Amino acid sequence: MGVAGVPAVPVSAAGAVDEAELGRLRWRCRRGMRELDQLLGRWLEQRWAAASEAERGVFLQLLDCEDDRLWRWFLGQEAVPDAALDMLVQRIRALPP
Repeated sequence: MGVAGVPAVPVSAAGAVDEAELGRLRWRCRRGMRELDQLLGRWLEQRWAAASEAERGVFLQLLDCEDDRLWRWFLGQEAVPDAALDMLVQRIRALPP
């Protein structure tokens, strides 16, 4: 188990991400709202490989959140109730396209 009871994504001995699991994560990033798809997918593609296990766990928690809530968080219309989630939302918002 990873952080906060979230299963960790398998990583090889060399530190490479399991491509099958990465594909499943890409699918989970598809939210039905293009803007959310882009925000979440951008973080997955740009930051996942270098992210710590803790940060990966927070990202998995983020993926479990409802789309409307995520959208309000990314727009800054609603405060994120968890400090770790809030930090990740801010990092995702700051990523270059």
